[in-house]
Amino acid sequence: MSTRTLNVGALTRVEGEGALRVRLTGGAVDCAELNIYEPPRFFEAFLRGRAYTEPPDITARVCGICPVAYQVSACNAIESACGVTVDPELVALRRLLYCGEWIHSHVLHIYLLHAPDFLGYPDAISLSKERREFVERGLALKKAGNRLMEQLGGRAIHPINVRLGGFYSVPSRDELKPLSEILRHAMDNALYTVHAVAEFDFPELEFDHEVLALTDPNHYAIENGTIARSAGPAFPVDQFLDHVAESQVPHSTALHATLDGGRYLTGPMARYSLNSTALSPIARQAADDAGLGDECRNPFRSIIARAVEVVYALEEALRIIAEYQRPPRPFVEVPARAGVGHGVSEAPRGLLYHRYEIEDDGLIRAVTIIPPTSQNQAAIEHDMAALVAANMALDDDTLTSLCERAIRNYDPCISCSAHFLTLTVERH
Repeated sequence: MSTRTLNVGALTRVEGEGALRVRLTGGAVDCAELNIYEPPRFFEAFLRGRAYTEPPDITARVCGICPVAYQVSACNAIESACGVTVDPELVALRRLLYCGEWIHSHVLHIYLLHAPDFLGYPDAISLSKERREFVERGLALKKAGNRLMEQLGGRAIHPINVRLGGFYSVPSRDELKPLSEILRHAMDNALYTVHAVAEFDFPELEFDHEVLALTDPNHYAIENGTIARSAGPAFPVDQFLDHVAESQVPHSTALHATLDGGRYLTGPMARYSLNSTALSPIARQAADDAGLGDECRNPFRSIIARAVEVVYALEEALRIIAEYQRPPRPFVEVPARAGVGHGVSEAPRGLLYHRYEIEDDGLIRAVTIIPPTSQNQAAIEHDMAALVAANMALDDDTLTSLCERAIRNYDPCISCSAHFLTLTVERH
């Protein structure tokens, strides 16, 4: 019986270190593995014994691309454990900061990591040499997201102005006004981006697994919400671990997650498919013009969903700034108390879950962090197997290249996912 093996030894244009291995035996796919070999980083372990005020700053260092997601999920969880409700004005500012992260992260992926695949270039450097204006539009759009994060977070990477209960300082209306003009100008580039990526040629591939994302009756969920799913009733965040279970697999330093025992997907495609009716007017029109429909279930078209979410983030940021009144206080006091808290938010790559057990002295007893990429691994592997099975007539080099392109559809953040490994120490 003949065996054929496809290997991508080091995935390129993704965040972190990973590989892909697909084995075909007798004309059928019998193994598809996303090999995450980046060393585990043990964030959950070294948060134990730390003060309950520290996770927003420490977990932000998990990722340089989506630090706000870690800060907000941590704050949501710890504030819940301590029984504190944050002022609505401060929640709006968190959402505004999060819009900046969505813009810069999505645009980085669209222009520098993903577009070269569709336009026939090996990397963004080669792309910029021949399509300078296209790349410059992307860089200008990303800069708008960075500027928003700098204004509210103190800096664009690993913001330093976020704390439990709110912020260390909050801006005045006059300080936010210049951002409006920047964001309005960025909207032109965002709408151009949706139009440009909608013109790409997309291979045919439809996934059938369940999707999971936050939902909110008032708007497109970002910084909090109820957990919605495509094949079952929604559930509150404190029931997350009743439905989602993690397990170790031999080929990955990241844990694999299942939803009630089955594979599932979180991220832009899931958010869009569950919440497209909640898009703001300009974003909804952009999605319609791009032919996206009510759902997005072709992973190759995920680039359109991301572009639409950039339009939404800009539109939402402009709304928040227009309605902004400086909060009477920059933060709500969060006194320590014993308890368990659960927190979620929608990182650019998908739902990010935090759980903290806090003792009455304010020290952290236990932590669970489940990032989007570890939740998506089983779905990614399933889709790789389906893609190879549908294209077995291709030669090895072409099929391997197609698989690497397909991995980038999910914008995996491998460094986020490789945060845990079961460690046993025996001392004699």
